[in-house]
Amino acid sequence: MTSGRDSAGRPTADAPDGGAAKDRDTAVSERRFRFLVGGYAVSSYGTFLNMVALNLFVYETTGRALAMGLFMAVRLASGFVAGLVVGHLLARFSAKSVMLWANIGQGAVMLLLVLAPDGLLTGALMAVSVVIGACGTLFMVALRSSIPEMVGEDRRAWANSLSITGRSLAMVAGFASAGVVVSLVGYTAAFLVDTATFVVCAVTVALLPIAGGKGAGGTAAGEKRENEGKAEGEVSAKGAGGRWRPTAFLALAAAPGLGLMVALRGVDAFGSSSHNAALPIHSASLDAAHPAVFVSAFWCVWALGNIGAQQVIQRYGQRTGHAVGALGFGYGTVVMSAAFIAAFAGFPLAVTAVIALVAGAADGLTEVSYTSHLQTLPATLRGHAFGLSATFENLGFGVGMILVAAALDRFSPPAVVGWSHGAAIVVAVVFLLRVAGLRRAEERTGRGERAGRSARAGREGRAGLR
Repeated sequence: MTSGRDSAGRPTADAPDGGAAKDRDTAVSERRFRFLVGGYAVSSYGTFLNMVALNLFVYETTGRALAMGLFMAVRLASGFVAGLVVGHLLARFSAKSVMLWANIGQGAVMLLLVLAPDGLLTGALMAVSVVIGACGTLFMVALRSSIPEMVGEDRRAWANSLSITGRSLAMVAGFASAGVVVSLVGYTAAFLVDTATFVVCAVTVALLPIAGGKGAGGTAAGEKRENEGKAEGEVSAKGAGGRWRPTAFLALAAAPGLGLMVALRGVDAFGSSSHNAALPIHSASLDAAHPAVFVSAFWCVWALGNIGAQQVIQRYGQRTGHAVGALGFGYGTVVMSAAFIAAFAGFPLAVTAVIALVAGAADGLTEVSYTSHLQTLPATLRGHAFGLSATFENLGFGVGMILVAAALDRFSPPAVVGWSHGAAIVVAVVFLLRVAGLRRAEERTGRGERAGRSARAGREGRAGLR
């Protein structure tokens, strides 16, 4: 007679109440994840608030646009470096500790900026740029790579969609309120609000039992994963001849087409830099007296499309039990890039609003499908893959901002956005062809295996008759 319990004391599936216990565990994990997403949304609000407030503060403090560009470059470079090391951090520390200290670091450096005397403001701003860029990447990678351990493999798409919805709402609130907060209460108050948002997220993380990273293995299954991870880590760190090999790039080789998928993500970030830089210029050409109106309205409508797409994806997952696959990422990138190109084509405002809605929905689709696909990797490789992905994204966006800024001095915004997003469309088409080719190869392999089994069965049958 079995006890119906696993080594962790939880009911197993064959226990009388195993199914009900599993449902209760799922409900608890989802409730905890919603709580975590709430804290993440609050800190994301602070991130988008300081994205506006800090850039304005740097410009007013230094009086030079070059300083603002340098501030952004340092921030992106820090995120680039963090993406290279975060996989190794998650191999040594729990995802909870990485997320906790990422928020503590961001809150502490913002408080340092508030307390810094005038003579040390430049140094404090550079410290803020480094810490915000690095810690933002660390938190994001730790969160995304540990979602399968937090909510289960079958709820990945739901969790990704929920976290993206929270971030989109925070982006709208942060961008919309930044000007009001700075105008009414000043930079110091804005920075204190930002500090408080990171404190809220840190407290949320501290209160929750978050799985992932090294701390994911507490049960027998976790210990098995950890032992497998050690063996896999040894294989990843050393090649057949005992030579060291970079684990992050091995993660991309773990699944066919994954390297091209991450490369497309980097090219997509390059395209995103073009519309981010060109939107203010395009908006000023539409209404020189109120240049911020078009930009604000465009991003609000974009966010509505993004949030709407998340609701559709969640309901699709609940109804069918399937997640959006790699094809969704490729098609979504094509639609999103085409929509951003069309947004600068000079259509009437009502048509442009629909285009912005489509761009937001396609962006939401690509985000969920991309994140969910990377989460199918083994736990020991997942953090490295997400870290390398963040590095490619920061590299694409950073290089894009430099090249786009130079191009906008000579060419019109529609032309620059068309070239940049056109490159993303070309790479996305190559990716879709690659995925289609892999699927055809898998189907041929499957048919060959089925034919082989049928032939063997036939031979065995004839042998039996003899």
